[in-house]
Amino acid sequence: MAATLFSGLLVPAITPFKADLSVDAAAFVDTCKWLLANGANGLAVFGTTSEANSLSMAERMALLEALIAADVPAEALMPGVGLPSLVDTTTLAKHAVALGCGGVLALPPFYYKPVSVDGLYDWYAAVIRGVGSDDLGLWLYHIPQMTGVGIPHDLIERLIRDFPDTVLGIKDSSGDWANTEAMLHRFPGFRIFPSSEGVLVKSHALGGVGCITASGNINPAAIRAVIDALGTPEAEALQAPVAEVRKIFSSCPLIPAAKALLSAEMDDPRLATLRPPLDALPAADLEALRARLADAGWSLPRA
Repeated sequence: MAATLFSGLLVPAITPFKADLSVDAAAFVDTCKWLLANGANGLAVFGTTSEANSLSMAERMALLEALIAADVPAEALMPGVGLPSLVDTTTLAKHAVALGCGGVLALPPFYYKPVSVDGLYDWYAAVIRGVGSDDLGLWLYHIPQMTGVGIPHDLIERLIRDFPDTVLGIKDSSGDWANTEAMLHRFPGFRIFPSSEGVLVKSHALGGVGCITASGNINPAAIRAVIDALGTPEAEALQAPVAEVRKIFSSCPLIPAAKALLSAEMDDPRLATLRPPLDALPAADLEALRARLADAGWSLPRA
């Protein structure tokens, strides 16, 4: 199956855990299906908001298999595969391709630093050659505030020159609009996803293809409405309230807030547990967050 040219809203779906901290595959499948039913164009499972780096390789592979066994469309999945180990990243990417996933999202190797553009190029090139499949769609993941290793523009240029049919786009989670804007100008046709719905209109005007956003977990339908309206006079008016929801949501730690909100609003305790070292959102903070969001007109989709 050929790689998907992703666009629209992709959500880094939360990963539910049982009380014993094992993964809850049934709750994960339910959550992913709910997101797709309520506006997500695709799922960037095992992203940052998914607590990906608290998951083992075996857990990631088993959860991906559970999604596909439950008839979640493989072509709508962009699982995170990036780990410091070249071998582990290649193994996860091969597994995703074998399952027919539309693409993979690859952090840079994030332990050794500083590293050169040459070193990063060699690492990504080795992953691509190690997977050895024309069906691989590889998406870069730039989140330097977490990894300490960014995706330099010169690296992007070299990768899309040498692997134009494989290196298809990037998620820019830097929160630095100047960086996103510079990429949009420098790499026309490269599929660039900012990580905030608050910049959808101006990103789209320069060729951006949507967003991959943590708040898609709690506000998928409204974000999708903005995306569907891009290029029309209504888009900015629709973006304003979702940007406000994003601002309020971002006032709390995103992963604990997403899990606490979903668990409370859905009355589903399966969604609340985090793996250490993350801490649960305090009850008082959750209630304050729910009140602020309600005042902003937010409600959880109920489809």
